[in-house]
Amino acid sequence: MTTGPAAVLWDMDGTLVDSEKVWTVSLQDTARALGGELSAAGRSAVIGSDMPRTLAVLFEDLGLAPEPARLAEAERLLSDHTAELFAAGLEWRPGAREALRMVRAAGWPAALVTNTGRALTEPVLDVIGRQFFRFTVCGDEVAAGKPDPDPYLRAAELLGVSAADCLAVEDSPTGALAAERAGAGVLVVPCEEPVPGGPGRVLRTSLSGLTPADLRHAYALTRPARVA
Repeated sequence: MTTGPAAVLWDMDGTLVDSEKVWTVSLQDTARALGGELSAAGRSAVIGSDMPRTLAVLFEDLGLAPEPARLAEAERLLSDHTAELFAAGLEWRPGAREALRMVRAAGWPAALVTNTGRALTEPVLDVIGRQFFRFTVCGDEVAAGKPDPDPYLRAAELLGVSAADCLAVEDSPTGALAAERAGAGVLVVPCEEPVPGGPGRVLRTSLSGLTPADLRHAYALTRPARVA
């Protein structure tokens, strides 16, 4: 039996695949279709966010009234365009593929926990490999997405473990906060945005070379801050 976390909970965008750059293009194109330009601050504010928050920030950034019909149209534009860009191909984050294989070989159960909706997540799972995850939880399948803890709490529930006994792997401030609020330890590998440290977080520059010992050590370092 392996020691360390009861399960490993993986974020997707920016953690396993370098899709945040794709989201940037899609968001910028959607903003232009709405008649404006997304600011750098606006883009930064939605990294790791779910669709409702993304649309709310987008409309606020563009100075648009959040009328239901226009929000629905913006969501359709953003989702359809992102799906097209995803289909054109996604690059792995450095070391991510090998890290997934390592966790599986070591015997840790794993779940994918993403703020991306199910329709966009499904084709990405074909690229990443469904076999690496016992369950997947998407942003449109919980009451509130990250930074709320719901996605991580749901993943732990499906796996039959306590979130406090899990280690989440995240790249963004939003995702790290969600995992932290759920009670999980967080291995942070920043992508587009710097992520502040904290007692329940272990920062790492890349997933490249990640070993079972590294993962156990990260879990051990975060646990005292969560059980004190």
